Amino acid sequence: MCGIVAYVGPKDAAPILLEGLQRLEYRGYDSAGVAVVASKALKTRKVKGRVADLAAVMPARFKGTTGIGHTRWATHGVPSDVNAHPHLSSDERIAVVHNGIIENADALRQRLEGEGVKFLSETDTEVLAHLVSRAVEETDSLEDAVRRALKSVVGTYGIAVVDAQRPGEVVVARLGSPIVLGIGEKEMFAASDVAALVRYTRQVVHLEDGELAVLKADGFHTFGGDARETAKEPLTVDWETANYDTGGYEHYLLKEISEQPDTIARTLRGRLDDRFHVAHLGGLNMDARETRSFKRVKIIGCGSAYYSGQIGAQLIEELARIPADAEPASEFRYRSPVVEADTLYVAISQSGETYDTLAAVQELKRKGGRVLGIVNTVGSAIARECDGGVYLHAGPEVSVASTKAFTSTAAAFALLALHLGRVRDLSPADGRRICEGLRALPDQIKEILTQEEHIRSLAHKYAASPGMMFIGRVRGYPVAREGAQKLKEVSYVHAEAYPASELKHGPLALIGPEMPTVAIVPDDEMLDKNLTTLGEIRARSGRILMVGHRETDQADDCIVVPKNQNELDPILLSIPLQLFAYHAAVALGRDVDKPRNLAKSVTVE
Repeated sequence: MCGIVAYVGPKDAAPILLEGLQRLEYRGYDSAGVAVVASKALKTRKVKGRVADLAAVMPARFKGTTGIGHTRWATHGVPSDVNAHPHLSSDERIAVVHNGIIENADALRQRLEGEGVKFLSETDTEVLAHLVSRAVEETDSLEDAVRRALKSVVGTYGIAVVDAQRPGEVVVARLGSPIVLGIGEKEMFAASDVAALVRYTRQVVHLEDGELAVLKADGFHTFGGDARETAKEPLTVDWETANYDTGGYEHYLLKEISEQPDTIARTLRGRLDDRFHVAHLGGLNMDARETRSFKRVKIIGCGSAYYSGQIGAQLIEELARIPADAEPASEFRYRSPVVEADTLYVAISQSGETYDTLAAVQELKRKGGRVLGIVNTVGSAIARECDGGVYLHAGPEVSVASTKAFTSTAAAFALLALHLGRVRDLSPADGRRICEGLRALPDQIKEILTQEEHIRSLAHKYAASPGMMFIGRVRGYPVAREGAQKLKEVSYVHAEAYPASELKHGPLALIGPEMPTVAIVPDDEMLDKNLTTLGEIRARSGRILMVGHRETDQADDCIVVPKNQNELDPILLSIPLQLFAYHAAVALGRDVDKPRNLAKSVTVE
């Protein structure tokens, strides 16, 4: 969740570290800091606040060609200058930045304090600095010192370490929290996210769990916890620096909402076959016989990924007639799930590094499960762990609230459902119908985006509400859940989502003039039942904002979206709710791209 940047080479490190940290601001953080090695001494600056606050306190001369930087999202200790990273050893020789959680930090702290070590911060990370400092006294190698120190650690980490006595060297390590190496011309980089690297290099190497790396200006080498060297092949990333700019939009969130006609088109490109009306998904690594052998599909993800998984489960059941359901990955991994040989598991993550989802995938693999991944980031940990899968090709998503990755994931599930269905019993005519519907999505999304001013006026009208109810039936329910999620995470307006059929079984007690309802009402077989529910709300003086395919006098306000195939309508019905949440947040003066208490990539438990 935090951000790490490291550099070693011929240039001044500080400007590179600051620029890299700025690229990682979208991940969410409360403090920032850097350390550089110069003349066999460490220079450090760290502050509570933003990277701009850190830049403001940097002296004009802050020279050093080796350094590490960090943006922190608090897990141990309140946000403060002292708790900010990097953390130093008592002799100020070792500096460490760390993502993750050291679970046995209290025990290690007690042991070290008993040996006379004085701690300055409340963090678990400071333990690492002292452990490395002790180990470095016993060996001539910083890499060996880091490796020895990590043997005492229980938990997760992505770390970067520098030693004042070894300028020109950075050691990084990973266990459960991502570290990516960037290969430059006579310079090396490392970061927790490729976003910090794309300005300088496109050649990257992803560390595996349990791996460490030593970076020097002329190259790198990687090794495992047993000190044996490992072989790594660089990947070329295709994301541009411009992908991380707002492109003239006021916020990344609005830019990413507006990009969805293009991102959906990229997800579909080259994957639809008009001859046989099937989806080509070669990355699944399954032949037709194996594909037909699965009797059930289980989908796991967190947050918006989980809600897109609910849409996916509905698509798979409708098109492939295979029982399917979705479950939060954070719950799945803790309930000792029964893993069946004839169940196909699908893991979803925009970043490909979501810790709860990654841990669930690893548990499934340990128990022999077949796991596919639907991820956006090539080479990410979940992509590497899975047996096969689908890349979204949506481009980097910077705003904390997911929009284009959500709809691209839903489109990817439509492709997967079409693929599974045509291998089984879905007719060519229905295959053609779904292919045509998928191809229509980009232009239909453009049509929805032309309603932005209308949606903005509705958002301003409802933004002052103390809370909102979101309801939907069957296909509409996951849309309602995602709509409520968007509103609460970017505007901080309390929002709850319920199946429309469940409203009369309890939640109806909340309905009244002060609790507006957003109703998802597609023009499908549930239309009459949904309109009846609207009547129940109106009878209790509830205000209604309806999102559907036609106007109705049953609602106070309506947002009308184009009609697609019933199975694909949830993708289009989600778009107005994204714009509604965005404009409500702007009206309330929220930090739209970096909502309080949240982070983009959740890489801790």
